[in-house]
Amino acid sequence: MHLAYPAVLAALLFCTGLYGVLARRNAILVLMSVELMLNAVNLNLVAFDVWLRDTLHAGQALTLFVIAVAAAEIGIGLAIVLMVYRDRGTSDVDRLRDSVESDATDDAAAESLEAEAAARAKKAEATA
Repeated sequence: MHLAYPAVLAALLFCTGLYGVLARRNAILVLMSVELMLNAVNLNLVAFDVWLRDTLHAGQALTLFVIAVAAAEIGIGLAIVLMVYRDRGTSDVDRLRDSVESDATDDAAAESLEAEAAARAKKAEATA
């Protein structure tokens, strides 16, 4: 078998996963796209291991390691997404980013209002 077939398939899988990460708004679909990209890397690792006829099968061993890390990553990622969904009621990535930015601006606005109130109180004490 030629090396070009699995390499082209892996490139297509990786590009599909990259499109999913960049275009999707749902956090679960983004995680699935990341897993698709990892599987494309695994396909390349195994294909090059077979093509190079490595006696230690380092590509296959690394593939098993990547699969284990991907399983842990998806478990933790889904737990985070579920907690965010319970807290905010959405798993839309754009809304989550906007709410974090608005929280930061709300905190800054609250601090400036507190500073203005303290300055007014000092001014009122000085005039009294």
